[in-house]
Amino acid sequence: MPLKTSDPLLIGEVARRSGVPASTLRYYEDQGLLQSQRSSGGQRLYARADLRRIAFIRIAQNLGLSLEAIRLTLGQLPQARTPDAQDWAHISKAWRPLIDARIQALTDLRDQLDNCIGCGCLSLKRCQLYNPQDSAAATGCGARLLPESTQGSSESAAGARNRGAPNHRS
Repeated sequence: MPLKTSDPLLIGEVARRSGVPASTLRYYEDQGLLQSQRSSGGQRLYARADLRRIAFIRIAQNLGLSLEAIRLTLGQLPQARTPDAQDWAHISKAWRPLIDARIQALTDLRDQLDNCIGCGCLSLKRCQLYNPQDSAAATGCGARLLPESTQGSSESAAGARNRGAPNHRS
């Protein structure tokens, strides 16, 4: 007997059709991104419309959005019915400025990298593109931000060795 479009899908079928592991589907459910029903045997059952939600989640993750932001956005979709094209268009319109800003930031980065690679500086001290917030760069390479007590201990041990303390390697 062929399945109806209203028939729910078992978690394994959703995983197979979406390309998302069952463990990830369970995680999405724990995070409030998906909802499932339970079969009489306790298996998770998903609506076919959840395949579209899963695709949306994956696209949003690829855009770099947090699961919390995705959850809040999905919360705007109707729960009592399958979201339609107008519902998805509303979300798309709301995200357009964010997507445009990311495109612009990536374009700027690409252009700056062309200039940076072309100038050849690649210097942590001079290149604001490479590491713009590095306040510790002026102190030099290596571990410079150790707690005072740790620095003192290593200096004391080094001083003792240099002052003629017995060397056990002889």
